Amino acid sequence: MEKQGHRCRQVVLVPIPLQGHITPMLQLGTILHSKGFSITVAHAQFNSPHASNHPEFTFLSLSDGSSSTPKASDDFIDFMSNINLNCRAPLQEALTQMIAKQEDLPCVIHDGIMHCAEAVARHLKLPSIILYTLNPTNLLTYYAYPRLLEQGHIPFPDSKLLELVPGLDPLRFKDLPASNFGNLSALLPFTAILRDIGSSSAIILNTNECLEQSSIVQFQEQYPVPIFSIGPMHLAAPASSCSLLKEDTSCIEWLDKQTQHSVIYVSFGSIALTGEKELAEMAWGLANSKQPFLWVLRPGSADGLDPTDLLPDSFKETVEKRGCIVNWAPQRQVLAHSAVGGFWTHCGWNSILESISEGVPMICRSAFGDQKVNARYVCHVWNVGFEFENDLERGEIERVITRLMVEKEGEEMRKRALDLKVKVELCSRKGGSSHNLLNELFPQETSAFVNTRVDWKETPEAHVFKADLPGVKKEEVKVEVEDDRVLQISGQRKIEKEDRNDTWHRVERSSGAFSRRFRLPENVEVDQIKASIDCGVLTLIIPKAEAKKSNVRAIQISG
Repeated sequence: MEKQGHRCRQVVLVPIPLQGHITPMLQLGTILHSKGFSITVAHAQFNSPHASNHPEFTFLSLSDGSSSTPKASDDFIDFMSNINLNCRAPLQEALTQMIAKQEDLPCVIHDGIMHCAEAVARHLKLPSIILYTLNPTNLLTYYAYPRLLEQGHIPFPDSKLLELVPGLDPLRFKDLPASNFGNLSALLPFTAILRDIGSSSAIILNTNECLEQSSIVQFQEQYPVPIFSIGPMHLAAPASSCSLLKEDTSCIEWLDKQTQHSVIYVSFGSIALTGEKELAEMAWGLANSKQPFLWVLRPGSADGLDPTDLLPDSFKETVEKRGCIVNWAPQRQVLAHSAVGGFWTHCGWNSILESISEGVPMICRSAFGDQKVNARYVCHVWNVGFEFENDLERGEIERVITRLMVEKEGEEMRKRALDLKVKVELCSRKGGSSHNLLNELFPQETSAFVNTRVDWKETPEAHVFKADLPGVKKEEVKVEVEDDRVLQISGQRKIEKEDRNDTWHRVERSSGAFSRRFRLPENVEVDQIKASIDCGVLTLIIPKAEAKKSNVRAIQISG
């Protein structure tokens, strides 16, 4: 019998079912697929991604028992606890079935909050990697809560809202992600879970050194495993929709008719809600600013109602064709449009990365959680945005929009945003920190190895494994057996090419690691496995264990 090995290594992605977390996970999957990996997305039934947008992926639905999106930080903790509790068993069943069908063991990459995936991977002895969709600055803030509690800084009175948090400069107490420190019984266990990486072998961050170098260094000090800051990942992922909502592309035609940098784009993400009074103030602030605007009003986002039904007729008459309102927009395409000159955002991390990557300055109106930390960094560290910190009022809205879109202060901010865009692009280009770390995490040698032909033949005496490893030397390969169950082939290649003549001397060096794991068949002699490599072909002979002869004993019958 001959088993033909898979041409791609299997990666299982396990996101949590919220738009801001699904998006970077699918972007990572797109990057991995382009490097030759086979991608399976194991996702909760609630808020499940659209499989039709990613026909190159396999999607597995996990029963989760959830039916509503969390509206605040406390709801989020309860929501995630239930998702993890309900998804663990179906995830373990799905992975067990995958293992039974193939020799090539999958690697699990899971959202840092989807901790049940790490527990399942550890139980099944599968490799796992964490993708934190929160940025490291936010994670360090959560990690500081036990210290702040011990030092008596939390809970804190309103009189301390504007004071700097010790050890977290430039964050103030009002910028901390948690909104209710009275519920520490839920918050502290959540923080501990967020910090615990279990047996995961690496951490992926959707950020880069030019944005958060200090936070990345501090974050690395927390863990013994390597940290790979490879963001913004959307720059490395071929364009494809990760949206859970239907995008209205008609707004692009409207943008085409507007002048350069004249449009203020307004979108508060997939979760944030807006009250009816706030909606009216926003509408008249936009109208009175005299600026063209593209406004995303998500159905149900106005206290559960359709916000477009709450807009006064007089507002619609005032703005006429100067405004464009849609239920949902293709945000990356919008921010890349030359007509867009500013982004009024809820400060979700993905939105900020997309805005920075296009050099678009921001107006920040954070709602809860990590958005408050993000807003502080946009406005006071990178200096590419203005922040609304008080109740929304039409006069203040008009003034801030005018500052950003018309006045010299906004022009200078746009220049800083464009400068930051260039720095981020350099990180993502060949030779930049994100590009290099991405290739270190998923090197070219790995891609070549996982795409190689693998043959597994069974003879009466043994299992014979062969893999093409062109150019790989004996000393560059390591073969190991873990717990008598898992065969691991790994190694590291270092290549140096040198050319010279009378006028120049060129040396090219490259290196990378590869690793692949297989589950061994039952009843084999692990201690007698033989390995050899010849002409770039690795051969393993795995002897079968001798079947035990029946031991028949006569039993005397008394009586």
